[in-house]
Amino acid sequence: MTEWIAVITITIFAVISPGPDFAMVSRNSLSLSHRAGILTALGIGAGVLVHVSYTLLGIGVLIRETPALFDILKLVGAAYLVWLGTKMLLSHKAEGPVSATETVLSDLGALRVGFLTNALNPKTTLFIVSLFMQVVQADTPLATRLAYGMFISLAHVAWFSIVSLFFGAPPVQRRIFDARHWIDRGFGVFLVGFGIALAATELAP
Repeated sequence: MTEWIAVITITIFAVISPGPDFAMVSRNSLSLSHRAGILTALGIGAGVLVHVSYTLLGIGVLIRETPALFDILKLVGAAYLVWLGTKMLLSHKAEGPVSATETVLSDLGALRVGFLTNALNPKTTLFIVSLFMQVVQADTPLATRLAYGMFISLAHVAWFSIVSLFFGAPPVQRRIFDARHWIDRGFGVFLVGFGIALAATELAP
């Protein structure tokens, strides 16, 4: 029970901390719709399962303990964030409101963005690997470890779905309609800056 409490507490603090996941869900919800935001949240949850899977297979420790491999993953993740941010910075101002039928971002596209944003984030790698190495005991049954992984994934989906429902609410969208282009640019600056900082920073386990 103590282990469960530790996993739940650490996960909650990790999930609600601002980062690329929060930026993408907020942006897609504000600029597009709460549907796009929720699909992005589901993609993030799927990305978490990738980290959980390779951690349970023991590959996470290899990634963490191999600086060259981890640096490659870090640079790939940073490049993806810079690419996303640059796309937002170069986006054109919309001439009208986003409708339910507008194909600005397909359902699959929203899922893919959420998945890649999380799956390529080396900070999530460190979080998952460190959690299973330092909090979860070596004799913890596999079924319990799997339950931890599912909880972490579902916690991400739940939190970012709440974020999406808030920012994607019609009253909120109406209030920020005229500023949507600048919101896109703001998130673009954040993602580019985060990606550059990620590439330049030494991430400690």
